[in-house]
Amino acid sequence: MLENNELQNAQQRLIDVNNALESGMFVSTRRLLEKMPACDVALLLESSPPTNRKILWNLTDHDQQGEILEELNEDAKDGIISLMQASDLVAATEGMESNELAYILRGIPDSLYQAVLKQMAEQDRHRVEQALAYPEDTAGSIMNTETITLRPNVSIDVVLRYLRLKGRLPETTDTLYVVDVNDQLIGDVPLSTLLTVDPSHSVADVMNSQTEMLLVEMDEKEIAKLFQRHDWISAPVVDKNNRLLGRITIDDVVDIIRESGEHSMMGMAGMDDDEDTFAPVFSSAKRRNMWLCINLLSAFIAASVSNMFEATLEQMATLAVLMTIVPSMGGIAGNQTLALVIRGIAVGHINSSNARWLIGKEAAIGVLNGMVWAVLVATAVTIWKGDISVGLIIAGAMFINLSIAGIAGVSIPLLMHKYKIDPALAGGMALTTITDVVGLFSFLGMATLVLRH
Repeated sequence: MLENNELQNAQQRLIDVNNALESGMFVSTRRLLEKMPACDVALLLESSPPTNRKILWNLTDHDQQGEILEELNEDAKDGIISLMQASDLVAATEGMESNELAYILRGIPDSLYQAVLKQMAEQDRHRVEQALAYPEDTAGSIMNTETITLRPNVSIDVVLRYLRLKGRLPETTDTLYVVDVNDQLIGDVPLSTLLTVDPSHSVADVMNSQTEMLLVEMDEKEIAKLFQRHDWISAPVVDKNNRLLGRITIDDVVDIIRESGEHSMMGMAGMDDDEDTFAPVFSSAKRRNMWLCINLLSAFIAASVSNMFEATLEQMATLAVLMTIVPSMGGIAGNQTLALVIRGIAVGHINSSNARWLIGKEAAIGVLNGMVWAVLVATAVTIWKGDISVGLIIAGAMFINLSIAGIAGVSIPLLMHKYKIDPALAGGMALTTITDVVGLFSFLGMATLVLRH
């Protein structure tokens, strides 16, 4: 209910702002934007065509622009940054956490990047260079370097006095980390422990020495799985020498999970998960052409199978009416298996120890479905066309294609995952090609054998 109200409110804000823009009421638009949090302004920008987006950005509060950039998807963010001068970008990102700086500045043109670095304060410049030194989508690229560390020989009373003097904690802090003189992580102390133990105890007396830590090179998807499995709020990031580098918090992981879901959804259509809904026509068309080209090639492969049996189709026109049923059923059955396996890979359920059993299971399901639907479709077609030979042809083809679809639906993503190819991006296309080719070949091949007799 709350989610629906939020969506309705966001849509109403979009309508109000667009109405104000169309009426030329820029002062009113600015006032509306000033009342909105950064996340809502970002949503408004992502929901606006390029012309309105430029006007809206110029009307936003300059003090809020850094937060807004952080909330935008990559395409929209890069489009907004292209409207900014280096000095504006420096002002917008001043004082930001290192992971936020890395997100905003990663991928911008090199000339702009160098200009921004020159105008940054030395401390910010060092943090940016350090964050961007790590490969994208690793722990190092998303970690926040703002952490509070403790020494093991300090008393809890001293720690509490230090925290009161400091006056603030980094956002989403639930744990303080204990390090030695070389900054090597040796344990942690939850805030709940600090507040409940005897203040005279030392940090070493109360710390947890079995701290779970993340290596700086770890892939972000593996990090998300660990957070989900252990219900972490935050986790420390260390290098190969166990030296504390920073931490990753649950809000970063929520973004990873959301982006992973968008990637899978958009990948099924061969599109980038950061595709800007309101991107210019030519850039959007350019991005989609490669996938359309691949699809055209697979369509030609399927068409060439039909062409091989042109004489058979000329002899029996009924076949042309029915020939799409078998590939269609195979595609649906295969995609059901494909989606199940891709999800299993994503959440870590599938590995080399259980892959063979899963292949056997899906093959058995394919055979069972093949038998059931072969009988049902054959009966329906025989009654419809009054020709039992056509019913037998489609029954045999249906059984073959559904059986192959089950095996292909599980084998394709497993093979792609093994060779580091994203099955969400290419699995659907490969599966469709196989079920179309096998379906047409089995249907028209059996028809040719029957007509010869």
